Amino acid sequence: MKRTAVALSTAALLLPLSACGGSAEAGSGSTVTVTVGYQSKTINTVTAGTLLRSLGYFEKELNSLHDGHTYKVDWQDYATGAPITAQMTAGKIDIGSMGDFPLLLNAARGKQLGRPTHLVSVTGYNLRGGLNTVVTSPDSKLTTLRDLKGKKVSTSIGSAADGTLVRALQRAGIDPNKGISKLNQQPAVGASALSAGSVDALSQFVAWPGLLAYQGKAKALYDGAQLNLPTFHGVTAREDFAKRRPTVLEAFLKAQAEATDYLNAHPVTAAEKVAEATGLPAEVVYLYNGAHGIATFDPAVKPQLVSALKQDVSILKAAQLTGDIDVNAFVDDHYVKKALGASYAHRLTSAPAPAASEVWAKGAETTTAFKSPKDLLAYVARHRDGVRAAYVPDATTGTLWFADKAVWVADGDQLLPFVAPETAQAYVTAHGGARVLSYTDALGRAS
Repeated sequence: MKRTAVALSTAALLLPLSACGGSAEAGSGSTVTVTVGYQSKTINTVTAGTLLRSLGYFEKELNSLHDGHTYKVDWQDYATGAPITAQMTAGKIDIGSMGDFPLLLNAARGKQLGRPTHLVSVTGYNLRGGLNTVVTSPDSKLTTLRDLKGKKVSTSIGSAADGTLVRALQRAGIDPNKGISKLNQQPAVGASALSAGSVDALSQFVAWPGLLAYQGKAKALYDGAQLNLPTFHGVTAREDFAKRRPTVLEAFLKAQAEATDYLNAHPVTAAEKVAEATGLPAEVVYLYNGAHGIATFDPAVKPQLVSALKQDVSILKAAQLTGDIDVNAFVDDHYVKKALGASYAHRLTSAPAPAASEVWAKGAETTTAFKSPKDLLAYVARHRDGVRAAYVPDATTGTLWFADKAVWVADGDQLLPFVAPETAQAYVTAHGGARVLSYTDALGRAS
């Protein structure tokens, strides 16, 4: 779903285009068509794509310009970031959204072809890296990342998920190039391979890990938030378009901010809207985009994210996907600063919502938050048939996960959830008397 982050077909991305067409921003007479490339199921870009389109905020902002033009928006939905970048550098898409690693490849491609692009805003982010997860099959005997040595692992080379895999393996003392057998696959192909048993693990980005876990087709092996390195999605715009139509780009960024505020004010309704448009279960969308979800939405280009982007360059260079990238030249937040005015400074310093346990009751239009995971379990135990979804934050990383898919640990009176078995075991080792228990047993102890 974050197909933004799918490998940009490695060599294909960096090869010259056979032709470069005219500008996407086109029209006859007073009519101007603005072309936006997005990925409907990339649910951490919804404020610049799926949700924004459904709310109609961009069109509304364009209609309010009153500059003598009639504007039309051509929304083009893609499965990955690669074709968006290709179409942008061919002059056929004006504005696009994608993940952090593809954004870097977007920057490299634009510079290579003399059609520079710029990162102009952020959509969804996680300051610890929780948007990426390594999962295994439900019956897998693998319990730690070190167990992947010599195993087959599916990922999308050039994606943030691959970056997480590379860094995690390095920390575990495994050579990411020689220590595993890596298969470069699109997320859907990798998911099928995991189910078929042809790979031992899958490293992917939002929303694949949560979707597969929700469907009972996978369980978490490694929580990307263990790296404690930010990952995010953002909006990129062609430099020539931005200079020619700055008010149009600013209108888009105003609309994105409005969609962001809508998502934050109405997280359940927003999840339902995105689910309806994408076919994803609303429960999975909410896991990432909810009030205390794995992703935080804010258009501000935070310094922490720019710093993380600079660190990502080395991963792409090591994979020979790109050379040096001038991140400072690629980032241009002056359009979003102008679009949002005085509110930008506040957004720039705002922090993610604190981790919290939540229950989405059947038929409810809002969720209920609980002071502790144990309190949530007690509620679930009393309302087993009335719960649509229950979410709990990892006791170590804060990554939200489905309560019935978490690894539970009992430590005295506490009941603590973890995304992955390795972090749960690390806690047990460090706390005498603590022990892992099943979800059923955790419910029983809480009731």
